[in-house]
Amino acid sequence: MTDWRPDRLARRLPHLRARARLQASMRQWFADEGFLEVETPILQAAPGAEVHLAGFATEWELPNGEANERWLHSSPEFAMKKLLAGGLPKIFQFARVFRNAEGSALHHPEFTMLEWYRAGVGYEAIMEDCAALLCTLGVDQLRWDGHVCDPRAAPERLTVADAFVRYAGVDLFATVGNAEALSGASGVAMHAGDSWEDVFFRIMFEKIERRLGVGRPTILCEYPISMAALARAKPGDPRVAERFELYVCGVELANAFGELTDANIQRDRLEADMDLKDQLYGVRWPVDEDFLAALDHGLPDCSGIALGFDRLAMLASGASRIEDVLWLPVR
Repeated sequence: MTDWRPDRLARRLPHLRARARLQASMRQWFADEGFLEVETPILQAAPGAEVHLAGFATEWELPNGEANERWLHSSPEFAMKKLLAGGLPKIFQFARVFRNAEGSALHHPEFTMLEWYRAGVGYEAIMEDCAALLCTLGVDQLRWDGHVCDPRAAPERLTVADAFVRYAGVDLFATVGNAEALSGASGVAMHAGDSWEDVFFRIMFEKIERRLGVGRPTILCEYPISMAALARAKPGDPRVAERFELYVCGVELANAFGELTDANIQRDRLEADMDLKDQLYGVRWPVDEDFLAALDHGLPDCSGIALGFDRLAMLASGASRIEDVLWLPVR
């Protein structure tokens, strides 16, 4: 409760100054690239689309006394895609976002997400953006938990299927839908009631993630289509989605999509995800009808990414906890 005290603030100040420099340099990069910085509302009809995240609910009271449920967004993605549908071609945002029931060295209930979108390009262009941005950080090394990474090194591009072969000895697509087969092939335990996706993520956590982004960044791409979320299927291979994650020092920094633009498919996915959320947690979020209307109006072919800015600031400044790079943590 005393993070403002001079002694405690002074201990964090080197990390906080590094954070400020980092944000300024990244804003300059986006300006040089012709992006427009936008700000979208934190209060939304739905906080996001994630099955396993918990949200913060609130109530918007109108002057006539009518009350409307609203949520603190977990990402500005829906709102930013509405702006793309409105005709903006290249946009970015440093957004305060909120995720309940989270707290660790790498997690905080309120944090900063850097999101950017490009219309008219494939998600490979976002991969190139990531490599270019990492070169603007002004540091020679990114560090975390004993690992180091050269931010200026060309990122390794690794498919999810190849990562499972390399680090877990598993032919991933030979086991799709069969949790027992995936568990047996990998040697990672299966718990009662586990789905195939549950075992997938346990393998990622136990065998794969900590090996990614060591020495140089890793772009882990082509996730199984069942984990497509808001991404479109990859042309020529319907088993996988145009989705990648950026890893540095074993830490996931960003999640990117070649964006799904079909409103009907998107509605089906959102409703299926909420059915699963209800089944697992007894909670469902409303579908943002305005977001689906924007897709129906005509979301252009586009790609986008969400990057955890606080995590990047940690790795660039040598901080050991996310709270070290927050001006005042939530208490």
